[in-house]
Amino acid sequence: MRRFLSLIVVSLVLLAACDSEPSSMPTVDTGATGATAVTGALPSDAAAIATERGLSPDDIYAALKTYTPSGKTDPYIMISSGGQSGQVLVIGVPSMRILKVIGVFTPEPWQGYGFGGSGDKVLAGGKVNDKDVLWGDTHHPSISETDGSYDGQFAFINDKANARLAVIDLRDFSTKQIIKNPNAINDHGGAFVTPNTEYVIEGPQYASPIGWRYAPLDQYKDKYRGLISFWAFDRTRGRVDVAKSFQIELPPYWQDLCDAGKKVSDGWVFCNSFNTELATGGVEAGNPPYEAGTTKNDTDYLHIINWKKADAVFKAGKVEQINGIAVIRMQTAIDEGLLYFTPEPKSPHGADVTPGGEFVVVGGKLDPHVTIYSVSKMLAAIEAGGLQKDTYGVPVIPLDKAMEAQVELGLGPLHTVYDDRGYAYTSLFLDSAVARWTLGGPYADKHPEKAWTLVQKLPVQYNIGHIAAVEGDTATPGGQFVVALNKWSIDRFANVGPLLPQNFQLVDIAKGGEQMKVLYDMPIGMAEPHYAQIIKADRLKPYEVYPEVGWDAEQMKVDPNAITKADQAKVVREGNQVEVWMTVVRSHFVPEQVKVKQGDHVIWHLTNIERTRDATHGFALSGYNINLSLEPGKTETIEFDAVLPGTFTYYCTEFCSALHLEMLGYFLVEP
Repeated sequence: MRRFLSLIVVSLVLLAACDSEPSSMPTVDTGATGATAVTGALPSDAAAIATERGLSPDDIYAALKTYTPSGKTDPYIMISSGGQSGQVLVIGVPSMRILKVIGVFTPEPWQGYGFGGSGDKVLAGGKVNDKDVLWGDTHHPSISETDGSYDGQFAFINDKANARLAVIDLRDFSTKQIIKNPNAINDHGGAFVTPNTEYVIEGPQYASPIGWRYAPLDQYKDKYRGLISFWAFDRTRGRVDVAKSFQIELPPYWQDLCDAGKKVSDGWVFCNSFNTELATGGVEAGNPPYEAGTTKNDTDYLHIINWKKADAVFKAGKVEQINGIAVIRMQTAIDEGLLYFTPEPKSPHGADVTPGGEFVVVGGKLDPHVTIYSVSKMLAAIEAGGLQKDTYGVPVIPLDKAMEAQVELGLGPLHTVYDDRGYAYTSLFLDSAVARWTLGGPYADKHPEKAWTLVQKLPVQYNIGHIAAVEGDTATPGGQFVVALNKWSIDRFANVGPLLPQNFQLVDIAKGGEQMKVLYDMPIGMAEPHYAQIIKADRLKPYEVYPEVGWDAEQMKVDPNAITKADQAKVVREGNQVEVWMTVVRSHFVPEQVKVKQGDHVIWHLTNIERTRDATHGFALSGYNINLSLEPGKTETIEFDAVLPGTFTYYCTEFCSALHLEMLGYFLVEP
């Protein structure tokens, strides 16, 4: 007890010391290796460890800020894309522990996702031309919002590789729906939601003929197009309603990231674009490569879309049906006043709306500034009319009629997030740094520095791409932490071969007027994540166990085929169809023997009748590529033909009890 109290005192002393001037920090001792270790204010055993490991006051500060004792939980949850894994990651903050990998576009064995159960139906929604595509390139998760703030009910994620969108229910953190965009090949500017999740926005990326049609590249200007999708979300059903969704045809500039306006800019969507040059590449034929051809112009176009007016145009029927979805043609969008442009820095990668919706911040990778656009100025220019038009007839607001300010931050500005003290945080890809700068307008009274001013640049070692802050892209940002999503890591971790992990770095921003600090390096050794959102954990209301025994997790209701007691278990044959009703409980299946004949069609209902939290069971049927996860109360149904004769086992894959190894049965397929 005495040692425990002393450590608490030391922790408080170190926190105070690390936040004060260098002269008041704990004393240090530099060893022969040059490592600096804290010795003052530490118990002797702790001082010895600090000296041995070469820990500085900043190191100990970081440890105290991030350490999450056993049994305690993180105050924030980060929902991150999983890149080429096709999945979504759930990470605790500040512990930076991976809590779950959600199976989305790729089968995931631990969750039994895509191995015989309801996950098969979900994955089937993502078929491309009726063929399975069992991977994805997830980029931009979005948490559902109410009044511009996270409500913790749903999450959405896009698949850039195949232009697909997935819906994740945050009651059980599992995927419920995948839809394939019928008219697009790729998407990148998704998924982002409108302030009350009326629509999930799926922005395009590389232009192509609408609807998977063929056209040679010498017809690029006339036949290729961009296409932004507005997927109507039915919150009651927890599903996208394709019949109530629509798309808008855009010029063949390569649209990038989008953000929905909020509060004063509610009703508008802002999207980057690049390749206003209409470059078509062909380096093998002696043409300029894309990297040169798409960067000739001094500026690209920020797309400004009136989605509420577009919604009215769609409902008025001023659309064309293409492959089963309504499309507002580009000329209609122009005629109805839905689409406008304004110049933006070349090669932009982020259009980020401030918390009150007053400004849109754009960073161009080839411009050291971020450009801040005033929504009120843009709307005034639209109201005034008389605008010049681009090649396709889209009205263009002059930059001086739209811009509020520019702030020079450094090399390669990309994405911007916000805190609750009037500061903005921008990732600097080429500088490998996080820039903190001050917002102007209604935010100026929240900080002592001059508005629109760079305050600090924090090195984060290697090529930061996206950046996330606690609710930092909502109407109610939270502060405390920023996470730098770094693309390279090189020497940050042990060498595990030439394929290196990506690196998430946790940054302390809690004290706005003081220096930011890197607290923690977190390797992501499974893919290249792109974007993340951080939600306050208390906004989430996930199930501890499913609400009732016999719960169908795909439909989020009781399954009529479920049974709730072991004495209801049975095997019924009708002709060559065998139907099984099974209960699953510690530590046995009922029935423990299922006998069929080769060629029989098998329908098998399994219900975990446990009501104890974490009493999860698995069900693996060897030889038949079937593996399920059965959380307490959950029912799953598998259906297959018993084409392979022989003696097979089914067993529990979750170590559920002392008699776990005895939890098995035999599936006998008579030749």
